[in-house]
Amino acid sequence: MKPFTYARPSTVADALAMVAEVPGARFLAGGTNLVDLMKLQIEQPTHLVDVSRLPLGQVEETAEGGLRLGATTTNSQVAADARVRVRYPALAQAILAGASGQLRNKATTAGNLLQRTRCAYFYDTTKPCNKREPGAGCAAIGGIYANTAIFGASQACIATHPSDMAVALSALDAQVEVTGQNGQARAVALDDLHRLPGETPQIETSLQPGELITAVVLPPPPLGGQIYRKVRERASYAFAIGAVAVAGGKVALGAVAHKPWRAKAAEQALAKGANPAEAMAAEMTGARSDGHNDFKVKLMGRLGAACLTSTAGAGSDQ
Repeated sequence: MKPFTYARPSTVADALAMVAEVPGARFLAGGTNLVDLMKLQIEQPTHLVDVSRLPLGQVEETAEGGLRLGATTTNSQVAADARVRVRYPALAQAILAGASGQLRNKATTAGNLLQRTRCAYFYDTTKPCNKREPGAGCAAIGGIYANTAIFGASQACIATHPSDMAVALSALDAQVEVTGQNGQARAVALDDLHRLPGETPQIETSLQPGELITAVVLPPPPLGGQIYRKVRERASYAFAIGAVAVAGGKVALGAVAHKPWRAKAAEQALAKGANPAEAMAAEMTGARSDGHNDFKVKLMGRLGAACLTSTAGAGSDQ
């Protein structure tokens, strides 16, 4: 691990100023991803600004009837909140499907959204990776690795986003509150937060330099059933090889793209009266696989249809 300096601000304004003052500075919250990447020297921040003790750790009601999740609320805190469990069960299920109890106790809402891919070639610093070193190439293309993207990939990157929580938030139409260096706040739709790789896979979000996520805002719970279902290689403490979140008539897929993948074709098909299998078939016509991940196309079609079937006719508290 490279040497770095450390600061612990007491206000959001101080945190923003500290990051602006030092080139190469990064925000630190739970550290469950950033610290690991620092140990591997994939991330090499010169200065860490610890935001974990800022007053951003509450789950609050909104005037519109939704919930505001502070950026430093822990995954365990959000999943255990009675309002989340009753009104947004897909979110609680998604969080509890991720990592382990110990990690959920430390990992934060904002940090979960900003975690980086778990692509094996990204973590192997002996292999070329455009996310680590732009222009180096993508070793995963043509490599032996099945958990790669089937939507939105490019010739520069075929990695997938690892977050479970983000998939549920996509289906729930969440918004992300962000504060910039000028102190101005803005709202970003969860579906617009993460970027597809294109030719610049190292640019993973739409955040501007020095911006800080301060909250995630959930709208009022949708009508209809909710579910999050995850397929993985072992029963716990494993990242998804496929996941589906359903919230009312909204569908999002996980572990299939560089970002949570909103299944718009499936949603449109459902709105026109298609059954679950037909809706997922419409979505999967846009999938592209390369041999190693061919199984994902069938897996996601069946998993999505099963989730849609299980929520059909259910209430929002199911």
